[in-house]
Amino acid sequence: MEIILGKMGEVVLKGQNRRQFENRLLSTLRHRLRRYGAFNVYAMQSTVYVEPVSEDADGEMAFEITRRLFGLAAVSRAYSCAKNVDDISRTAIDRLSPSLGAAASFKVETRRSDKAFPMTSPEISREVGGRIAEAFPALRVDVKTPAVTVYVEVRDRAAYVHTDPTPGAGGLPQGTAGRAAIMLSGGIDSPVAAYMMAKRGLELEGIHFFSYPYTSERAKDKVLRLASILAGHTGYLPVHVVPFTAVQERIRDRCPEEYFTIIMRRSMMRIACAVAERNECRALVTGESLGQVASQTLAALAVTEEAASMPVFRPCIGLDKEEIVTISRRIGAFETSILPYEDCCTVFTPRHPRTKPRLADVLEVEKAAELEELEAEAIAAVERVKTEPLLEL
Repeated sequence: MEIILGKMGEVVLKGQNRRQFENRLLSTLRHRLRRYGAFNVYAMQSTVYVEPVSEDADGEMAFEITRRLFGLAAVSRAYSCAKNVDDISRTAIDRLSPSLGAAASFKVETRRSDKAFPMTSPEISREVGGRIAEAFPALRVDVKTPAVTVYVEVRDRAAYVHTDPTPGAGGLPQGTAGRAAIMLSGGIDSPVAAYMMAKRGLELEGIHFFSYPYTSERAKDKVLRLASILAGHTGYLPVHVVPFTAVQERIRDRCPEEYFTIIMRRSMMRIACAVAERNECRALVTGESLGQVASQTLAALAVTEEAASMPVFRPCIGLDKEEIVTISRRIGAFETSILPYEDCCTVFTPRHPRTKPRLADVLEVEKAAELEELEAEAIAAVERVKTEPLLEL
């Protein structure tokens, strides 16, 4: 039978709390697999097992979901068989023939966690390797740089055979670190920031600032699509859409132009904190990278964060644009992120923004703008939008 094996990563280091992390990992995986058929999902010896138990079980989608699951370091398509050398060898020859038949060299690596099995790991590898060599005469043994490695795992319930594993998502299971709100702008950086913090175990809720008619419905749809792409990695990710037009127009009308961006960012922080607290989030996540634009200088970031009432996480802060783009491509968000629809951060952009603002000056300008009532109205009018995970094989 073909099954999926997932090797736990960081989770195994959690000591007395390990069971809590394992249970969260398993419950998340079971929930995400439900729409793709019936699977038996369980964990033994730092390994997650995903076994199809219905004819309509979609193994391809199950593998893709397991590969994206935070908490697993590696994922393999494996074949289970009886715990004896004959069945192990037969399974390797029959099931792995496409890989073995196309390769020039191979080796066998065995892990025998069932110590009651009568042969040692090296003995199993030699015996299985010899039978594979007989079945595929063109193959040569290469223990240092093989084209294909056949992995044999002898465990308590059965033996398992597979070739090289696929890297898993790593990190910690969803929700084990708490809940935070990600400020999704629609650009390249914020989805990457969301992915990076979800990988550290955060459950996320999105917040998007929408300034119609200065930003279009297509811009909002773009953000919702990005949330769906992220949900394919992070699980359920609702987006709270904040109507921000009135606030931005007030800033335009009452603030000096060079302060537009910094005052806007501070207003966004206050509104985002209120929305986050209302949804039991304990931190904000942003996609800011130090020095990337005028609002992300050290001085500007300090003045912006002063308006926040909770911790602000910036996982992209030390990354350059090329590094951020690489992650964006890997998680499938890049092509959507570069669609040419404006977001609210580009509305009323000053020609010469302040890169070294002083907090006292900003507070004086902000007080004159009288934003409190408009911000409260924006918070009251937030629209919560559900998104469905977008999974592409």
